[in-house]
Amino acid sequence: MKPKTVQELFIHELSDTYNAEKQMTRSLPKMARASTAPDLAAAFEQHLEETRGQVERIDKIVELTGFKLKRLKCAAMEGLIEESQDLIDEIDKGPLLDIALMGAAQKAKHYEIASYTTLVMLAGKLGLTEAASLLEETLAEEKATDEKLGLLAQSAAMDDAIEDEVADAKA
Repeated sequence: MKPKTVQELFIHELSDTYNAEKQMTRSLPKMARASTAPDLAAAFEQHLEETRGQVERIDKIVELTGFKLKRLKCAAMEGLIEESQDLIDEIDKGPLLDIALMGAAQKAKHYEIASYTTLVMLAGKLGLTEAASLLEETLAEEKATDEKLGLLAQSAAMDDAIEDEVADAKA
């Protein structure tokens, strides 16, 4: 059913985002296991815990509003997760895979940031103050995780790992 009102669009977007978060709870442990950089694996584990909390926030929004989520599969997140799984399958464990996984995780974060930005705006239009506040909390977490991943990608440990790989390739 196509959304025809702001409320229907909000429910549709919330349902899509809920599924995206559920997919992430299954993907993050795989990414953590594939990581060789301890800081990256820890970041994935930490984000898994945050993601579980984000799912609980959506459950709370449903409870607050009385809205019923639709059974949707978030095709965008499914594609991003499939892409990260392809990286795990195709690249040997090591610094190169770690870098690729950071990029894949940031792609997912950017999608989630866009989703939560839209949801906050829609909740505001609908006068759902408590829902908007919960969604803003999640949006802040998503932005913080994106920033952490960016800083991790620029870290000295990652630079050293890349330099070691380049040196090995030249040898």
